Amino acid sequence: MRLALGEQIGPSRQQIIRVPLGERAYDIVVGRDVIGEAGERLAALGARTVGLVTDETVAGLHAGRVVADLEAKGLHVVQAIVPPGEGSKSFAQLEAICDTLLGARLERGDVVLALGGGVVGDLAGFAAAIILRGVRLVQVPTTLLSQVDSSVGGKTGINTPRGKNLVGAFHQPSLVLADTALLDTLSEREMRAGYAEVAKYGLIDDASFFRWCEGHWREVFLGGPERDRAVAQSCRAKAAVVVRDEREEGDRALLNLGHTFGHALERGVAYDGSRLVHGEAVAIGMALAFRFSARLGLCPREDADRVATHLAAVGLSTRISDVPGASFSAEELLSVMGQDKKVKAGQLTFILARGIGKSFVARGIDRADVLAFLNEELAQKSV
Repeated sequence: MRLALGEQIGPSRQQIIRVPLGERAYDIVVGRDVIGEAGERLAALGARTVGLVTDETVAGLHAGRVVADLEAKGLHVVQAIVPPGEGSKSFAQLEAICDTLLGARLERGDVVLALGGGVVGDLAGFAAAIILRGVRLVQVPTTLLSQVDSSVGGKTGINTPRGKNLVGAFHQPSLVLADTALLDTLSEREMRAGYAEVAKYGLIDDASFFRWCEGHWREVFLGGPERDRAVAQSCRAKAAVVVRDEREEGDRALLNLGHTFGHALERGVAYDGSRLVHGEAVAIGMALAFRFSARLGLCPREDADRVATHLAAVGLSTRISDVPGASFSAEELLSVMGQDKKVKAGQLTFILARGIGKSFVARGIDRADVLAFLNEELAQKSV
């Protein structure tokens, strides 16, 4: 299901990727200005009312255009707007959204539309999964990270004081509109954070894609065919994994490369996005995963160095000490990792690597090895 690196997107630069999940199959539409198809496509789904969930920042940038297009197709729109940032992935905001949607008398044939980044997509998706025991969901991701990762695959959820994404549900969307033109409004920091997830697909099982990223990441940031190609390639890679393992009972866990370390770092800063956002945490986590693999003798050290070098070239951090105000201990980080969703029978599970493009699920990792590695890393400074 991969997009060949030399393949052209086509005259309209629109790529449609089918996620074949039987009766729950759906399309991911990738290209510039595909957001203009929202009204037509949602009307074709047979919806009458659309519950538009977005955040305050995205609402100011894009919601007016989307609402106008939906209403022009005869759809009634009710909006639920949350504050931006990871703090909105909470029980309180979930309750507020559900109350707004139920107050609008949404029916099971209607649609919840998530317009925003990963926070909005996860939150709106969870609301769609639980109101009326499930209504249809359409994802319109507005960040690079959400276009290539969180909008695809059906994972939804919120955070709790005990960890990230620990309460949620699998709820596949009915449609994903990945409009790459929307990324023009992102800050450089947001683009870098999203790019970490693009590079991840090469590091998991596609060394040729990682080489392409090393040579074309600047063009991805600038826009144009390379950006479209990177988003489409990432979506195809994720879709292929989701089709093989929808509920993360097997190799879908590979998509969590860097996340066990990264989620612990996010918890360590209390999900303070001014200090660390998800993609930045994943970048550090991937560098840590490769260095840990090298320390265990699984991965050539030069591959670990190559990963860190590329991420640093993009402007991403690769060391725990890069986190502003980092003051957590190895023991604290290890304790958080013990609550990771991949833990089984109390045994730690990591995504490690035998080289670039050769990641694997490693179960039963010795806590003493992790603790020693974290202590070494905490003693290191940025290079």
